[in-house]
Amino acid sequence: MPHTPSAWKRLRKTEKRRKQNRTVAKTLKTKRKAVDAALKTGDAAKVGEGYKTTQAALDRAADRGYIHPNKAARLKSRLTKRIKAAASKPAAPAKG
Repeated sequence: MPHTPSAWKRLRKTEKRRKQNRTVAKTLKTKRKAVDAALKTGDAAKVGEGYKTTQAALDRAADRGYIHPNKAARLKSRLTKRIKAAASKPAAPAKG
């Protein structure tokens, strides 16, 4: 445990930042998973809207310093690559 007042303050700040970072990370992960789920179902409207919101969230997180800008760019690039691959692949016939 901290002994000095400055160390206590540092502990408080660290805890506050950790909670905020975890919240942002969880939100980003949820948005990315929603786009992946929409890709699996083949719903183009959901994919487009989900990609738009995910891209904005990644940019916002990078601007605010929650994630590194290169990480945001990498995640957006990989997501775009998956969307383009799914769009070029012919639709699988429904099993019935």
